[in-house]
Amino acid sequence: MRVLVIGSGAREHALVLALRRDPSVTAVIAAPGNPGIGQHAELRAVDPCSAEAVVALAADVAADLVVIGPEVPLVLGIADAVRAAGFPVFGPSADAARIEGSKAFAKDVMAVAGVRTAHSEIVDSPAELDAALDRFGPTWVVKDDGLAAGKGVVVTDDRRTARDHGAELLEQGHPVLLESFLDGPEVSLFCLVDGETVVPLLPAQDHKRVGDGDSGPNTGGMGAYTPLPWLPEETLTEIVEDVVKPVAAELVARGSSFSGLLYAGLAIGAHGPAVVEFNCRFGDPETQAVLALLDSPFAELLHATATGRLAEIDPPRWKDGSAITVVLAAENYPARPRTGDVISGAEDGALAGDTLVLHAGTALREDRALVSAGGRVLNVVGVGADLAQARERAYARLERIKLPGSHFRTDIGATEVVIPERRTS
Repeated sequence: MRVLVIGSGAREHALVLALRRDPSVTAVIAAPGNPGIGQHAELRAVDPCSAEAVVALAADVAADLVVIGPEVPLVLGIADAVRAAGFPVFGPSADAARIEGSKAFAKDVMAVAGVRTAHSEIVDSPAELDAALDRFGPTWVVKDDGLAAGKGVVVTDDRRTARDHGAELLEQGHPVLLESFLDGPEVSLFCLVDGETVVPLLPAQDHKRVGDGDSGPNTGGMGAYTPLPWLPEETLTEIVEDVVKPVAAELVARGSSFSGLLYAGLAIGAHGPAVVEFNCRFGDPETQAVLALLDSPFAELLHATATGRLAEIDPPRWKDGSAITVVLAAENYPARPRTGDVISGAEDGALAGDTLVLHAGTALREDRALVSAGGRVLNVVGVGADLAQARERAYARLERIKLPGSHFRTDIGATEVVIPERRTS
């Protein structure tokens, strides 16, 4: 199998490595990729948001499977164009990708499917903002209704901060979604979805805020770990049966059948799981930890999903132990990050057995020096017999990497998690 992976971040680096471990895969081509991915796959230049360019590339490399990593190409319908050209594609149609591209669409799907989520309200006029804010709080959740790479959300107990964020979004022409605050720890659950067939992967927990102790602004994600020792098996089953399967069935009923990876972000509160958001692709940085523990042929899982055969193959197998991802970010991230600084200590990072160094925002200078080229620069993955050992290995590897002005959280996977006692009413 020749596999073409579209994307250029640490998520795609993890996808490429997992594909390379599948004995059925004879070649992996990544477009546009990054310097780390280039150590393990053939790199090709492409505009991921150009349907014509992606289709032409799939034909040129004779792809047996096309895997689209980022959300923007999926929302723009790139999977539709590649599928129409006759290539198996792991990634939903533009219609189905609205589950991430429009929070209002996702809320409507959940309402019809009977899935618990936060009470919400769409505001599309500055004149309506103050009155709408009065109907929420004392903790305000203010979101960009469209795609925002994880940084369009403000959760605050300060009304002025909530109002300023909403006003800024409206000034940019973006509708605002106000939500009631959901209590309880958050869980990310990835599910392979082929119509109404749902196959869950390992649950993970992401750390969104930039600073230790969940302080500072939201980011695209500063780290994640898997599995979750505090999450009961029955709660995981409840999420699959009462959340993901009803949503998948509702999308089929609407003529927007989902094919690909459906990501449910949930809060586990006193009344059980409630959906914070849905994404239409592998999450970043949770994917980096989850795939480090996969013990099944990855391409087989993706190809079966893409060709409507997911129900026919064995469910994924997992290695024992735990995995953790820690993000090394550039100075000033998540605001305007400093770029162009030389990175040392990341060489051959994906070759070690118990740690991986995955490239997120890197580039090669003309002199072949590795430099920072984004806000989230590298992901360090540690694998161990338990979470403590995985953390120890990841942070020890991280200390050997040098990037001027960089920062990372020191508490990924370290917080003791307590689920609120379940209420019956």
